[in-house]
Amino acid sequence: MPLHPQAKAFLKAQESLDAPDITTNLVEYRAMSHLDDDLAGPLTLGVRIEHRYLTSPTADLPVNLYIPKGNGPFNGLVYFHGGGWVAYDINRYSPQLSAIAESTNSVVIAVNYQKAPEHKFPIPFDDCYSALEWTFANSAELLIDSKKIGIGGDSAGGNLASGVAIKARDQGKFDVAYQLLIYPANSPSYVATPDVPNATGFGSTQAGIKWAWEQYLSSKSDLVNPYAVPHSAENLSKLPPTILITAEFDVLREDGSEYARKLEQSGNHVVYKDFPGMIHGFFNYQKYIDDANTLRKYISDNILKILKEFKS
Repeated sequence: MPLHPQAKAFLKAQESLDAPDITTNLVEYRAMSHLDDDLAGPLTLGVRIEHRYLTSPTADLPVNLYIPKGNGPFNGLVYFHGGGWVAYDINRYSPQLSAIAESTNSVVIAVNYQKAPEHKFPIPFDDCYSALEWTFANSAELLIDSKKIGIGGDSAGGNLASGVAIKARDQGKFDVAYQLLIYPANSPSYVATPDVPNATGFGSTQAGIKWAWEQYLSSKSDLVNPYAVPHSAENLSKLPPTILITAEFDVLREDGSEYARKLEQSGNHVVYKDFPGMIHGFFNYQKYIDDANTLRKYISDNILKILKEFKS
């Protein structure tokens, strides 16, 4: 279908803001990114937000807990936010995550991992894996059923969630209940060629994603490290049930759809949906785009379905 009218209107409104180019003025981009925190809509009333810290190998990290009403036991979701590994923070995601906390009866744990280029791979990845370790270690105190803890993220956060799922399988310490991957960036190869679909004109661009990969990866050897580039994994079997989302007019659409295909071919349970007419980032644009709410419901329904089918 054509570009959705609401997505088109949103893109036009963003153009009028004359925002700085992230690839040439990251400091100003980071500063301005905090000015549009209402893009995702209002907080969900009744969900308590608790601020904590956890310790990773290199830093003490801010964490937001989104806690629904009730006395538990709760489900759990460890969430890694998007922003090209270089920008945004957990507070920008409070509307989305408070809504999912309520609708899935989950304590959602969002970690403010350290950002590239100041902190390249593996530092952000290690931060995210530490958040998963912390959640399992503290599940009893948080009233979370440790058999029902999933991981998720969008864009760069989807990459981090994908890598964390692979490491959790490799280490064998935790049984991750599911992975939620919203338009993940799982290999730079999908933005490397001149003929990439949706390269410009739809918000996130091919040039921007290529630049973000350059900020995140430390060396060429990272290209074959599945924790950094999940598409490079030789073995994608025995991973958690997966919910994977792409958007029709997203430069990362092929990246995500191919990862879903690989996961399914490797014997994993995969729920895949491509949202027609949508753009990269629409999960965060509830103020302008109704399908942001549609996506929240789709995610919540499928989380509950997976937990019932695989973890009851």
